[in-house]
Amino acid sequence: MSAANSSSAAEQLPVILKNFTGWLERYGETSWDHQSFYAGPFGSRAKRLYYRHKLLGTAAVAPMVFSEALVPAARRLFHQRIRLPIADAHYAMGFAFLHEATGEAAALEKAVHFLEVLKKTRCTGYKEFCWGYPFDWVWRGGTIAAQTPLITTTPYAFEAFLQVQQLRPRDEWLNILTSAARHACTDIQDTAFSENASTCFYAPGVEGSVVNASAYRAMLLVTAAKVLNRPELLDIAARNVNFVLETQKPDGSWPYAMDGVRDFVDHFHTCFVMKALAKIHRLNGDPRILAALTSGVDYYLKNLFGADGMPRPFSKAPRLTVYKCELYDCAEAINLCLLLRQDFPQMEKTLKTVVGGILRDWIKPDGSFRSRKLISGWDNVPMHRWAQSQMFRALAFYLREEKLAADKN
Repeated sequence: MSAANSSSAAEQLPVILKNFTGWLERYGETSWDHQSFYAGPFGSRAKRLYYRHKLLGTAAVAPMVFSEALVPAARRLFHQRIRLPIADAHYAMGFAFLHEATGEAAALEKAVHFLEVLKKTRCTGYKEFCWGYPFDWVWRGGTIAAQTPLITTTPYAFEAFLQVQQLRPRDEWLNILTSAARHACTDIQDTAFSENASTCFYAPGVEGSVVNASAYRAMLLVTAAKVLNRPELLDIAARNVNFVLETQKPDGSWPYAMDGVRDFVDHFHTCFVMKALAKIHRLNGDPRILAALTSGVDYYLKNLFGADGMPRPFSKAPRLTVYKCELYDCAEAINLCLLLRQDFPQMEKTLKTVVGGILRDWIKPDGSFRSRKLISGWDNVPMHRWAQSQMFRALAFYLREEKLAADKN
């Protein structure tokens, strides 16, 4: 995108975001989800069978795979619309960015609204504030029950409360931040990976070696150590950071997990890892993290974008992929570029290309975003978690950053 087009994008965004918030008001705060095919009784049983018996399981999940590829709206046949805390956290942050960019008081009130929702949707079976999925999540290691906290969800709620707390301080929100940090510290267990590194899994009481989970936890703990004056959290965070650094491959990539099975490299999980490292580096200036990001950026730009400059789902797909491009990948690409473009100017071109592609092809007449570009056609089912909320936040973040830059000039 040229400089003129970049200016045009910044001019378009207030209208685009206004149209989106109008759509959100009309559509409501629940939606179907990426996991709708597998969140209900039939889908979850089929997925369990798939992990136990590949041949029979493949036949069982075939209707869902077929529907996802050719009839995305069939999600409504497998599960109902639900509210997802990770989406509410992104909406809270998006409205906070929108308030900062435009000065609109109503946007900040909307951010506060989503924090009030998050207070109600916490995992009530735990002492501390934490958040997860409202459905049973079937994975190759078993089933994580609904309302089990996830270290891939709680950090977003933490960031949402922190962002709004910095705009409109409340003792209550500070207490929630402190509680969420205690949860990440004490309820999520570490597993030693090396002499200096430890990994954690998504949920309490479950061992694992998923790289982005450790990156999320490290980011939350380093942030909490600074903003809550809890330096004792840094020792735990350091071991998780070391795990992320030690698992980076020589080519600069990160596998999804270090279990010898899920070694694929995909777009949004790579973004998750690099975003966490970028945020940690901003707080502690660790030169090892900058070196890892340097190698990571090189791999990312060379392997996770298509010829058109838009995100591609995998550097090498581990299975049949029924889509060409995903809204979630696009949102995370925008977020990552905004975080890294100061240290890595080459990210600017990618940022402009992705934002331009979204504005050109992904906005529906009702103001919402397309969800996926399929092999043939589009998945137009709006899903708050996948990734209406993430794209709203990303574009509001972009608008805020462009306003700050303009104010400096």
